Amino acid sequence: MRTRLLRVDANHPDLALIREAAAVLRRGGLVAFPTETVYGLGANLQDPQAIQELYQVKQRPFEKQATLHISDFKQVEAEGVVVSPLAWELMSRFWPGPLTLVLSRPDGSTVGFRMPSHPVALALLREAHVPVVAPSANLSGQPAATTAEQVFKEFADQIDVVLDAGPTPIGVSSTVVDLSVQPPRILREGAMADPIQQFLGRAHASSEEKDSVRLHRK
Repeated sequence: MRTRLLRVDANHPDLALIREAAAVLRRGGLVAFPTETVYGLGANLQDPQAIQELYQVKQRPFEKQATLHISDFKQVEAEGVVVSPLAWELMSRFWPGPLTLVLSRPDGSTVGFRMPSHPVALALLREAHVPVVAPSANLSGQPAATTAEQVFKEFADQIDVVLDAGPTPIGVSSTVVDLSVQPPRILREGAMADPIQQFLGRAHASSEEKDSVRLHRK
């Protein structure tokens, strides 16, 4: 396999190139693309062979879930997860952006969601027309790639396409919040740790205040 490096403008990506990369995803290929945090390595969630190749290329343990990257809020509900008022508020305030939310299904399983703000990532996700999982584009346990050159050096001739839009603006992985547990937990501090911690602290205080009022009324 020969990896193709497609250079695209970070703010105004060529739609023809984006659609070319999206077609690769649909047919089971692996595509690296920039987000505002780090480069991700995308695969079609509906293609078991593509998912297996993704894990093999990254040398990632199969029991470790990969985050579903989305371009539309409706894609969250389509996965059958429980979306609490707190989840909706976090999504509304911080998406698109460097925040990953872990939500639970009624059967107890969980799904991680991320809506990146990078124009190239959003364009690719919109054009893919399939659910795209995208862990960071690096070997498991190694530092996340912030440039296409780093991705290409790591995975040359192992993946199909690298969308090169230059260095990622933030260069730090997304903040991960687990909303499948109570109280919610920050699993990875990442790029938005401070504002997310402040938000969760206010939400917790507000919830305790409401509970106190209800008890007082009883």
